[in-house]
Amino acid sequence: MFAEERQQLISALVAERGRVSVTDLADRFSITTETIRRDLAALEVSGNLRRVHGGAVPSDRLSTREESIVERAVQRQDEKLRIAKAALALIPEPTTGSILLDAGSTTETLADLLAQRTLPTNSNEELVVITHAIPIAGKLSSTQGVALQILGGRVRGLTQAAVGQSTVEAAYRLRPDIAFVGTNGIHAVFGLSTPDPEEAAVKAAFVKSARRVVALADSSKLDAETLVQFATLKDVDTLITDQQPSAELAAALADAGVDVVVA
Repeated sequence: MFAEERQQLISALVAERGRVSVTDLADRFSITTETIRRDLAALEVSGNLRRVHGGAVPSDRLSTREESIVERAVQRQDEKLRIAKAALALIPEPTTGSILLDAGSTTETLADLLAQRTLPTNSNEELVVITHAIPIAGKLSSTQGVALQILGGRVRGLTQAAVGQSTVEAAYRLRPDIAFVGTNGIHAVFGLSTPDPEEAAVKAAFVKSARRVVALADSSKLDAETLVQFATLKDVDTLITDQQPSAELAAALADAGVDVVVA
């Protein structure tokens, strides 16, 4: 196989999977890792991808790149619905417990499912739902069987979620049974991350406050690193995703004691 043909295939794999590793590519093409690194260097120069430690990611996956909640809401909808259904199964029905819903398109999908869930008309039990996300609050504000609590703060337009010191302090004063947390990246070494420092501070408070932490991340977030770490893998109890993690990430999750649910 000519180098140009191999590089075209590598570029297509990066676009399809979101991340490729040097060792996997070397095994796939039966060539040395040094040759693969030269291929990745050439592809990076031509703008087809961006090299990261141990492999490559699409060129648009920068550490500070962040799409709005409106953009994310229309992406990977089937995958997010499967993840949300698996998350819903972790919430007992009926219940008098408490959950925390982080801002994000997948947690919004979980809020939609909660809003559709009905309790017996004679039930006095309520699920306490805590959130800092305006869209989630809107979906659950009149839902039967849900006692909604909103964390205040400055609303960040891109994510439509409250951030800032008052939001962080309010989160630390709570101890919800489960926190369903979104992430922009989950990496074997770097852990969970997000591009914005204020969002990261709120997420970190959610992770530290909850009795159980469930990360919701579609497969495009796997093996990704963004600017600010807000949790290590050991801080997470369960990861719900839509594809099996890569071998490296799967091993790190297992070492950290994280239960992985593939929806």
